[in-house]
Amino acid sequence: MHLEIVTPEKSLYSGEVELIQLPGKNGSFEILNKHAAIVSSLEKGKIKVKEIAGETIFFEINGGVVECKNNVISVLADS
Repeated sequence: MHLEIVTPEKSLYSGEVELIQLPGKNGSFEILNKHAAIVSSLEKGKIKVKEIAGETIFFEINGGVVECKNNVISVLADS
């Protein structure tokens, strides 16, 4: 899956990932390979990204929006 995490100021991440865990309005949720299309608002919290190489990266956000469609995930985050 291809992931893009951007804020109004800069791009935080761009690359291929195995999974992403996000702080949704109704609780934390994960997006995995071939996930159904989704658009969701995000709360303040941590984004967990597991890269294909196995490394795990965390990003702190103050809210935002995520869209997943055709294995492309776009996160528009407030930082």
